[in-house]
Amino acid sequence: MIFDWLIPSLIATLLVLAAIGALRRVNFWRAGQAEKVDMWAGLLAMPKRYLHDLHHVVERDKYMSRTHVATGGGFVLAMVLVILVHLFDIQSRILAWMLLAALGMMFCGALFVFKRRLNPPSRLSKGPWMRLPKSLLTFAITFFVLTLPAAGILPESLSLSNIGLTLVSLVLALLVLLSLGEMLFGMTWGGPMKHAFAGALHLAFHRRPERFGGGRSTGLKPANLGGESHGVAKPEDFKWNQLLGFDACVQCGRCEAMCPAFAAGQPLNPKKLIQDMVVGLAGGTDEKYAGSPYPNVPVGKASGSPQEIITEGLVSADTLWSCTTCRACVEECPMMIEHVDAIVDMRRFLTLEKGDTPNKGAEVLENIIATDNPNGYAPGSRTHWAADQNLAVMKDVKKAEVLFWVSDGAFDMRSQRILRAFVKLLKAANVNVAILGDEERDSGDVARRLGDDATFQSLAKRNLATLAQYKFSTLVTTDPHAFHCLKNEYADFDQAGALKDVEVLHHTTFLNRLIEQGMLQVDRFKGGKVTYHDPCYLGRYNGEYDSPRALLSSLGIEVAEMERSGYRSRCCGGGGGAPITDIPGERRIADMRMEDVAATGAELVAVGCQQCTAMLEGVVEPRPQVRDIAEIMAEHLVEQLVEHTVEGAA
Repeated sequence: MIFDWLIPSLIATLLVLAAIGALRRVNFWRAGQAEKVDMWAGLLAMPKRYLHDLHHVVERDKYMSRTHVATGGGFVLAMVLVILVHLFDIQSRILAWMLLAALGMMFCGALFVFKRRLNPPSRLSKGPWMRLPKSLLTFAITFFVLTLPAAGILPESLSLSNIGLTLVSLVLALLVLLSLGEMLFGMTWGGPMKHAFAGALHLAFHRRPERFGGGRSTGLKPANLGGESHGVAKPEDFKWNQLLGFDACVQCGRCEAMCPAFAAGQPLNPKKLIQDMVVGLAGGTDEKYAGSPYPNVPVGKASGSPQEIITEGLVSADTLWSCTTCRACVEECPMMIEHVDAIVDMRRFLTLEKGDTPNKGAEVLENIIATDNPNGYAPGSRTHWAADQNLAVMKDVKKAEVLFWVSDGAFDMRSQRILRAFVKLLKAANVNVAILGDEERDSGDVARRLGDDATFQSLAKRNLATLAQYKFSTLVTTDPHAFHCLKNEYADFDQAGALKDVEVLHHTTFLNRLIEQGMLQVDRFKGGKVTYHDPCYLGRYNGEYDSPRALLSSLGIEVAEMERSGYRSRCCGGGGGAPITDIPGERRIADMRMEDVAATGAELVAVGCQQCTAMLEGVVEPRPQVRDIAEIMAEHLVEQLVEHTVEGAA
């Protein structure tokens, strides 16, 4: 009978076509540059990465987490059993009942997907995504009915001489074609289910495998200097697994909802950027994009191909320069896509190859090259702030327990107050500390985020050569940006092992150790309500959320948390060279952050970053006060004579 072979033939045909689509998709990724990946280890680790690491992020949205487990898990199990029961015709009621159970679970999950899509959040893409829940429900219902005979619930064979049954059979065959076609074609040829295929392989071949299993990997990859070209000019210049990562995007819009530049009305939307990269790797235009556009930039005008310059038709340079590199998009992405890596890779081409760094960018880079600091101050004035601090200098003492990396706050009068407060605390705890003095150079953070990896690498190597001359066990800095570079990005260039056995700490972490060991004592804070702003390069980049709060707690402060705090903290707008490139938007990011502060009723916002202090204090008054935690502690310090050193703490 026709129905006996029609369904298996449809399934087999769709699987073959899906396989062809998969090969086509793989060829798109292979257009990218070579990147060493442990294929077998990645494939073996993929199930755990999918079930644990990915769902650790998905779990932040409880509704979608449970929905995804039911829908996605049910579909994967059902698809395997459909092949066994309906394609290979394995006669087993146990398998048939398992298939019914999987389809039932999938149906329940799809109902919740359908409910979410009735009134979807603005961040979700519409268009083809709106038919996805209907396709899921159709797939579950169709194969549930088809499996009833195999499970013994309906007779094994039904007479097709009845015209009504024949029509039912043809309708079921049509539904198989539509629903299974949506699932399989969508996975490999492009559609709402594409993330299921590309996403699984993306997790297996991720360019930052250290992120899995609770790890952290946030340092930028070094640019390979000296080649024919630097940075990413065309889609095919990305690494092949970066292209794969772009294809894994589920268009959920979580990155969009967290992006400070998008909220400020600047021409950046991380979700749209990734979709533009997908357009670039496959060729075509963005006319079918059904999500939120870049603010004030209409959809339908972007076009590109693997061999075309990205910024000449696919993405505006202003979009790339709007990013603050805060990693809010990366932290929130359930598919663990690395947006910031891609943006900086493209910036490297603009800066190193075209010399096209907007506004004060070129001037700042020239200053760094000429004077080792972004603002062009005389290098010899780096220690003027410490003239009355009686601090040891490394070139005189050669060794110390703690090296204080002062960073470029040494040139800024407001930041100098933070440095002095920290030194006061160090002296109160009798810490054996020294500074590099005039030998210290800029960490290179600004140059690297602006795409000038050549200058960054030069600074890193020169700083490491200086550090290698001296002995110290701990390096401490009040600057999270320098902290991040020294801790996570200098290792790629540390051939002499200058920092190999050195613990690099942020000053809040170090101060918290001193408090815990009784080497510092502070009085109770007697002011009003206090909130705390998490700096991006301390929190999301380095996972330090607890020490600043512990220090405030030691002062008797119960932090009034902002709605956007911790790993979801809103950027101040000061990272990634954003104040330098200064791409206009509808609002200032710092103003929005101060509104977050005001919503708590706090009179004081505590921070742990010199750049955050500058950005938040730049908000027009009236507004809450802005103080570094070191300043608050120094004001409440209980003066004491401590005879022991910080050796145990360090």
